[in-house]
Amino acid sequence: MIQYKAYYAAKIANRLGMPAEDIAALMEYPQDAKLGDLALPCFRLSKQLKKAPGLIADELKEALADDELARAESQSGYLNLYFHRARFAEEVVQEVLKAGEQYGSQRIGEGKTVVIDYSSPNIAKPFHVAHLRSTVIGHALNRIHSFLGYRCVGVNHLGDWGTQFGKLIVAYKRWGEAAAITERGIDELLRLYVAFHEAAEKEPALEQEARAWFAKLEQGDPEALKLWRWFVDISLAEFQKIYELLKVSFDSYAGESFYNDKLPEAIEELRSKGLLEQDEGAWLVRLDAYDMPPALMLKQDGSSLYHTRDVAAALYRKRHYQFDKVIYVTDYAQNLHFKQWFKVVELMGYEWADELSHVAFGRVSIEGKGLSTRKGNVIKLEELLTQTIGKIREIIEERNPHLPNKEEVARQVGVGAVIFNDLSNNRIKDIDFNWENALSFEGETGPYVQYTHARACSVLGKAGEAAHPEELAAFDASLLSTEEEMRVVKALYLFEERVEQAMRKLEPSMIARYAVDLAQAFNHFYHASKVLSEDKALQRARLALVQAAAITLENGLRLIGIEAPRQM
Repeated sequence: MIQYKAYYAAKIANRLGMPAEDIAALMEYPQDAKLGDLALPCFRLSKQLKKAPGLIADELKEALADDELARAESQSGYLNLYFHRARFAEEVVQEVLKAGEQYGSQRIGEGKTVVIDYSSPNIAKPFHVAHLRSTVIGHALNRIHSFLGYRCVGVNHLGDWGTQFGKLIVAYKRWGEAAAITERGIDELLRLYVAFHEAAEKEPALEQEARAWFAKLEQGDPEALKLWRWFVDISLAEFQKIYELLKVSFDSYAGESFYNDKLPEAIEELRSKGLLEQDEGAWLVRLDAYDMPPALMLKQDGSSLYHTRDVAAALYRKRHYQFDKVIYVTDYAQNLHFKQWFKVVELMGYEWADELSHVAFGRVSIEGKGLSTRKGNVIKLEELLTQTIGKIREIIEERNPHLPNKEEVARQVGVGAVIFNDLSNNRIKDIDFNWENALSFEGETGPYVQYTHARACSVLGKAGEAAHPEELAAFDASLLSTEEEMRVVKALYLFEERVEQAMRKLEPSMIARYAVDLAQAFNHFYHASKVLSEDKALQRARLALVQAAAITLENGLRLIGIEAPRQM
């Protein structure tokens, strides 16, 4: 299938003596079909070419005449290109039907490896709604990169090391009971963690006691290690319930503790390269020349910090995976942290430092209040998912009580609603979480897109043998002539471009918004056109369009980690 934007950008660029990518970046898809299928605003070219925008459009109009275009027009400084409708519809729909679940995929990343570090919840703390963001953004980026040919390694860099374990050990030894932890699991660990911070406000010496216990843990103290392993096992069992609901898996669960025996090598390398400097007993890397505070690598007691462990992890991953890039998915509050240790890796002399990318996302608040594990102000993700699934189950019982696999569909739609609620927003935006919005099924939501897919599948099911692939392959594209039909065709055509843009911008919300656009286009077509028609040729053409839409909606949802039920 011809990629019209790339094709005409190359022709225009050749005519103007400019890079094709610069022209492609200026080109637009007009919302109004009367203004063409593809347009080039010539205003930004005017200064460079020293010509009026209208004159540039006039000259390009004459130069672009070819068999692929129905016509080209110059209008008010815009060059508007109109495709041959039947040819365009034939190319797009046939490509979707032929490619199926691979429609929209490319081989851009063939032979390249991407490590994606995401989710990374903290051990001994509940998996709450704020953790959802890293999990679903990272999972979507994993699927998008894989779809485009990359070898992806999903890493769950568990927060299973650090001073917080010293705090938890102190809290357990003072106020904890083994039976209570065995019974209540991570909820009891959270209670102890909150109790520690409440007590530490009145008894500051507890903080020093906690640091001492973490130092023992790093030094291999048997009692500290035994308690730590217990806390980790309890937490992982809880986390796995969430991952099973979300259908998220990882290639590695190597958390911060995995790099504990790799820290001395990293520290020695920093020291040998003259980067470490001692300051009041602690060791750090000065970054004043780069307008950043120093990166603290070792505390006074010799224990490590996030900087130390992240540098050690990067060195290990480069050796182990030979990555072409690493993507770290965390909230924007960690922007400085990543800038600091990325710079440390660069100062160590590693050219691959520029292959490290921090994908920042906005934070989550609850009705305007920030989340705080220390204060116990969290909404557990399992609670959110369970309630959403329950709400969907009630809707199914009311609207379609005889639906097969009601429990499975309720899970697919409930979980999909939560994921889509997150990914439909630009990732850098803060989200003020509230139950009403999260559980809404009106407007531009995941259930709306899923229902549109189910509607398309229902039409195909009613068509029976008329919707057989061999039957649909023989459709007459010239019969797809209405504005509603062409709107669906154009939306289908844009899928490959949107997937690539989402990968390059590391922005899964582009796929979510695309899915809404395609669903809306399909529903306009569905309400305006009778698909199951007495005119068998027209029916075949429209069924082909329905099948193409169903395929593309399912592909888009799958890329952002959402399932597409065939019935709802």
